[in-house]
Order: sequence, then structure tokens, then C-alpha cells
Amino acid sequence: MDTRIVSIGNQDFENLIVNNDFYIDKTHFIKEWWENRDPVTLITRPRRFGKTLLMSMVEKFFSLDCREKSSLFEKLSIFKEEAYRKLQGTYPVIFLSFASVKEIKFKDFYEQIKLLIAELYQKYAYLLESEFLNKTEKIHFTKIIEGTAERALIIKSLYHLSAYLSRFHGKKPIILLDEYDTPMQEAYLSGYWDEMTVFIRGLFNSTFKTNPYMERALLTGITRVSKESVFSDLNNLVVVTTTTKKYEDSFGFTEEEVFHALEERGLGDQREAVKQWYDGFTFGSLRDVYNPWSITNFLDQMEFRPYWANTSSNGLISRLLQSANKEIKEKLEFLLQGHSITELLDEQIVFNQLDKKKGALWSLMLASGYLKAESANLSEDIYTLAVTNQEVRQMLKGTIRGWFQESDHYGEFLTALLSCDTKAMNTYLNRVLLQIASFFDGGKSVGKTEPERFYHGLVLGLIAELEGKYHIRSNRESGFGRYDVMMEPADQGGTAYILEFKVLDPDEEKTLEETADAGLRQIKEKQYSKELVSRGFHPENIRHYAFAFEGKKVLVKENQTAYTKIDKNGKTSLLT
Repeated sequence: MDTRIVSIGNQDFENLIVNNDFYIDKTHFIKEWWENRDPVTLITRPRRFGKTLLMSMVEKFFSLDCREKSSLFEKLSIFKEEAYRKLQGTYPVIFLSFASVKEIKFKDFYEQIKLLIAELYQKYAYLLESEFLNKTEKIHFTKIIEGTAERALIIKSLYHLSAYLSRFHGKKPIILLDEYDTPMQEAYLSGYWDEMTVFIRGLFNSTFKTNPYMERALLTGITRVSKESVFSDLNNLVVVTTTTKKYEDSFGFTEEEVFHALEERGLGDQREAVKQWYDGFTFGSLRDVYNPWSITNFLDQMEFRPYWANTSSNGLISRLLQSANKEIKEKLEFLLQGHSITELLDEQIVFNQLDKKKGALWSLMLASGYLKAESANLSEDIYTLAVTNQEVRQMLKGTIRGWFQESDHYGEFLTALLSCDTKAMNTYLNRVLLQIASFFDGGKSVGKTEPERFYHGLVLGLIAELEGKYHIRSNRESGFGRYDVMMEPADQGGTAYILEFKVLDPDEEKTLEETADAGLRQIKEKQYSKELVSRGFHPENIRHYAFAFEGKKVLVKENQTAYTKIDKNGKTSLLT
């Protein structure tokens, strides 16, 4: 058998089948979905997990336009049953995608939606020549195509189109909406969330709630947006998330499917490496789900790379992580070290509460595929979460590194930290603070504790790249207190570092110099080095840093472990 060509990024089902390109049969979804008889189904899956290809498959199966194309399905599982051979090509289908709606202003968002609906109506322009539309309906139809329709008509447009098609064909249409939540993420990031939700709520309610002309509907997206936001009072909506058992093997590739594909291309000896890189997703009760985008790219290029990381934008998650408090950044650090966290989550995403609601960020990262649920108590909404796989881990590290990277200076900062070059560290940190820190982030107006969390998170992000070479721990007990950050080298023969963060308190210090000195004294008095010494580190191999902050200014000072003294010539001797 000839090796099938891997057509990267091809999301057109018909094109893949006609050209006999690489394709893993997911047509069993059609049977499962059809027999469930749910009026409106919303399925959420991470980006690049085959949602659009599956929607294309569903369209080609049901659409009247494809009734002469049954050959597309002849070799696929769905045609094993006569009932489904007869069902193919028997329904009008309305297929719309919001994947391209990524506008930064509400006006542009609305114009883009109008354009998409106008193009959809143009596809059915033959209805204008029929006797099934009255004079007023034809006027409305023409207004939508010409782009002159008022907003109320746009909101009812899919409802009206359903009615027209139902009358003309004598069958209610199936409605498919792909990437339904793309404009919602953009609206949240760009600041027009409230305007957008008012419009979308009206469009969705008229289309999916009060539409007697719809056979059934299927929506896909990344997130489960709260019903209050856009699906208010939509009681016929069935939501299928990554933790739901329904359709658990219809998106992504199972391990059996991946290993078969590797054998087909003579790559069977790469099974374990492929598993480490691209396995780890969990849908419902199904474990060992592989990222299809990464697998197809690997089959094509036969090199291990973070392919998934190079697609689409991670802007929303990057923004939320960057502005997160100290606790979240500490947990992210813990996750990147290969550990798990247990959180109380609500899988419904409320975008305008993302930076306020506890657990919202973890919910978004779970829905987006960056985290996997190792276990879940769904009755109490308690999830044990871990980073999905090596590819995602590298992606998250890159995201963190990207917050602070400035040409080649980021590497210079790490070099300066490890070589105790406080002059270079001070130069870099002051430049970074001027660029990314607002006065609110670190100013007196928010008190003392919150600014310390911000600066703590800032430095944790800077040193995240060192994870693997160092065991990085935060806010742990040692000696008579809790250090802020400890960097213990994986090689015990290396140098360890203890970092303390202090915000200038005008009631106690007058200058950053005094604040930094107070930080160094605290390290010594609280004996933070005791933990390292007890594990066999020689005091000469432990360095201390004190970071003193005031608004957008920082001063870093350093000395050696509190168990040593350094004379004016730099000579070190142990204290007795």
C-alpha cells in the first residue's frame, strides 16, 4: 500500500478523501450524534483538535448538495449500516464558522458577522426565484446580501434562513456553527465584551432557542462560555466538555490510531518518544489521547518539535498568567516541575470574571488543552490537574520567557544571576519594570503584600527557564521562617541561591539600599540556608540575593551564605 500524503492544515473532508490523503476515520461520530437526538449540542475541544474537519465531514454527510457524493463515505465506517447509507445527502445544511472573527472593535466585529451572513445567504440565492418567499421576505433577503439590513434583521437572519430552507425543501435544516467562541475571546481582550454578548445572545437565542424550523444544531469551540453570557434560557443545549464521556474518541487520535499511523510510515520504533511528546490529553474516561496537529506534523517532518505551540495565539492565557497573583504563579511553577495540583473548578467560562474568579484560569487552561485532568470528582467540581505533555511544558516555558525577553538581554540576566553580577541584574530588571510594570502593579496604592506578590511572580517568570537545571521552590519553611525563592542545583556540586523580595516601607527604610540590606539581614537571622546545609551543601556554595522594590525601581544586592563572612579582599571564611 502506498504511503498516504499528509496534507498539513487541510480541513476540507472532501478534499482529503478524494486525494486519498492521510485521514483517520471519525465517521462513527455521525451515528453517535444522530442517535443521541439532542436538539443543540455544543462540543468543546482544544485548538487544532480536528473540530473544523469533523464539521466539514458532518456537512458533507448530511447536505443535500452532496447527495451525489456518497462515494466519499464508501470506505468509511458509517457506511457499514444501510440506514446511514440512505441518510447521506438528505438534509439542507446551514454551515457557518466564526474562526475568522477576530476584530479589536465592536463595530468591526459586527461588520464581519454581517459579511459572513451575507455570504451564507448568497449561497442560497436560488430561494429568491422561488414562490416559497413572500415579497417582504425577499426584500429582507436582498437587504442581507447587499449589507443594508438593520441589526434586528441580522439577529433573526439564521432563524429566517432556516424557515426559508424548510419550506423550500420540505425538511428542517441542520445548523452547524464552528469556532463559536472565537469572537468572545477577542471581545474580552479588546474591551467590548458587553456589547458583543448583547448581540450574540440575541442571535443565538433566535437561532437555537425559539427556532421551530431547525432539525438540530451542532456547535464547536474551545471554551464552554456560561449560559448567562450567550445561551440564556437555552434549555435544549447539551454541553460536551473534555471531561464528558460523549464523543470522547471523536476528536484527537487514540493511541491505537497513532501507533498504526507510525507503522504505516515505518516509524514504529518512535512510539515511546511520540507518546512522551504528544500524548497526555484526556477526554471523558479515555486516556492517551494524542494531539492530531502535532502527530500529522511529526508524520510529515519526522522531527520532534513543539508544533502545537507554533499555531494560533496564546494571548488570553499569556495575559492572565502574567497578571496572576503570587499563588497562581507558584502553582504554575509547581506544574512545570512535573507535579499536580488539586483545584475547585467550574467548567463554564465567564470571560468578564477571568481575572477575578478563583479557579477561572485553571478552567481555561484545562479547556484549552494546556492542562489535563488526571482525576475529577465531577459531583463536587474538584479536579487534579497536571501539564499535558512535554510539548505543552515547553510551550508554557516559552510563554513565560516571552514576557521578559528583550532581544538577547534575557539570557544575559540569567547569566548575571548565576555569576552573581548584580550590576547587570539591576540594569536588566529596571529596564523590564519600566516596560511592563504599571504603578498600580507595584505602587504604594495597593498596600505592601500585593506588590510583593507581583515582584515575586515577576522573578519566578524570569528564572522559569532554569527549571530542570535547578529545583525551584517558593515560600517554603527553612530555619526560623519562610524564604521567598530557593534555587537548588540538580547537581549538588553547583551553587544554590536564596532570593528574598522586599518592597520599600517608608516607615522602616528611607532608601532601596536600606530595604535590600534588611532583606539580607532577614535571610541571615531566619537561617534560610539551613535547609540547604542539612542536605549537604557547603556554605561556600550558597548565595543570597535581596531584591528591593519601589514602584518601577529595583535594587538587587547579594552576599554569600549567612554561615560565612567575607573580608574586604573578598576572601571567604566559615563562621564558628
